[in-house]
Amino acid sequence: MVSRSVTRKVTVLNPAGLHARPSLTVAQTVRRSNSKVEIRTPEQTVDAADILQLLSLGVTQGTELDFSATGPDAEEVLDALAALFADRFGL
Repeated sequence: MVSRSVTRKVTVLNPAGLHARPSLTVAQTVRRSNSKVEIRTPEQTVDAADILQLLSLGVTQGTELDFSATGPDAEEVLDALAALFADRFGL
């Protein structure tokens, strides 16, 4: 199994920011993958599979987030996450 490392930048489009429901969706998406995913803001880096860490970011609309993933499906999980953010989590 090849382990890949991939990064991606996304912008939070939701008016309410990265609140509980989108954070849960992010964590569930990451947990279904075989990759380790981290989310970075200028202030901190958190494990994207941990909803409490995601909520602790206090991300508001317009914030740019840096995603990094390492693992065999790193690109696929970041594609899925980027699609969720682009679609505003189905709003």
